[in-house]
Amino acid sequence: MLPATANGESMSWRDFWNGEHAIYVSPRHKALHYRQIATDLISHIPARDAVVLDHGCGEALDAARVAAACGRLYLCEAAPNVRDKLRAMLGRRDNVSVVSPEEVAALPENMLDLVVANSLIQYLGREELTALLALWRSKLKPGGKLVIADVIPPDVSPLTDASQLLAFAWRGGFLMAALAGLVRTAFSDYRKLRAQYGLATYAEADIVGLIRAAGYDDVQRQPNFGHNPHRMTFVGTNPA
Repeated sequence: MLPATANGESMSWRDFWNGEHAIYVSPRHKALHYRQIATDLISHIPARDAVVLDHGCGEALDAARVAAACGRLYLCEAAPNVRDKLRAMLGRRDNVSVVSPEEVAALPENMLDLVVANSLIQYLGREELTALLALWRSKLKPGGKLVIADVIPPDVSPLTDASQLLAFAWRGGFLMAALAGLVRTAFSDYRKLRAQYGLATYAEADIVGLIRAAGYDDVQRQPNFGHNPHRMTFVGTNPA
């Protein structure tokens, strides 16, 4: 049975991320994760004056470093509690805006140089993804880039994800916390939600086809964001 929200309804992925969870096994794990994601994102920023959208940014603990590498940074997060934390953390930075998905839809067209969606599309249905691909393209400048990262192939199992977490923990010095965290996850709301809703997976040809069908050119696979090389990252260009 799935956990319930305060009003008695079944929990959704947005509810999960909006509340307290144990996805990160320790503060060190969380810090190292967001540090790596920021480094990977920065590698795609085309210029120091670029306007960047990080859609589905999570807690974005290293967003200040991303903001320092671009002209303006929009951090989009669906969970209201996470948006509040981001604003508290980054409130003094005048080139950072924390926005909801609805506010992204209201942004002017042709204003973004880069859109990044890391570890997002596995929580979306195909129709939701198709709508977002169209939305992002409308907001990108001609020649702007879309980066979709951490795409899960159908043949990557939770055991593979666990082994990659343990390898990351060994390198990062939090192995014991990772072992304990995997045990907690086995009994957590995350496992229950994953069993109920699943995570969207895409073969490489499938996701490339969806991106191209949305009108992007030159769609290429590139090294994945984060610690798991068994997942995939793709870059596409909004045609000039």
